[in-house]
Amino acid sequence: MSNTASEYEAVINNCRSLFIKKTSDYGTAWRILRPSSITDQIFIKAQRIRTLEEKKVSKVGDDVTGEYIGIINYCIIAMMQLELNDDAPYELPVEQVSQLFDRYVNETRDLMFAKNHDYGEAWRDMRISSLTDLILMKILRVKQIEDNQGQTVVSEGVKANYQDMLNYSVFALIKLSHPAP
Repeated sequence: MSNTASEYEAVINNCRSLFIKKTSDYGTAWRILRPSSITDQIFIKAQRIRTLEEKKVSKVGDDVTGEYIGIINYCIIAMMQLELNDDAPYELPVEQVSQLFDRYVNETRDLMFAKNHDYGEAWRDMRISSLTDLILMKILRVKQIEDNQGQTVVSEGVKANYQDMLNYSVFALIKLSHPAP
């Protein structure tokens, strides 16, 4: 698992660097987004990945790597928005955003290690397209929970789904950076 730890950290460091640079450029304009809008942004990115997987051609030139990075960063935004009160300011200092990013990544990474222990890193034998499908399934679950105003009978709630989508995206990026022979 030490390899997984370093691979996970490399992916997250790339995502974090982009996130903090964009925060420096744009501030926290994402604070205006409602939870459903964030979910829809993740959906758009995952659906584009699936379309590219099926069609094998991109007409706008962007590859799936950037879309997976976007899913990771939008999942972090979603978890931040879940915690921040409606009366919290729209503009947050970069240092606070950086701390929140690290906190949610650490929680999500810890969840990944717990699941990897129980599942034996099964994701390493999965196809990237299956990871994409799992992300889309999790998005549809979140949309249903949102449509039910957060009321669930037995579900784990939206945060756990965002964490799973983040981890699936990290796995996909690890697999893309180390293609199977």
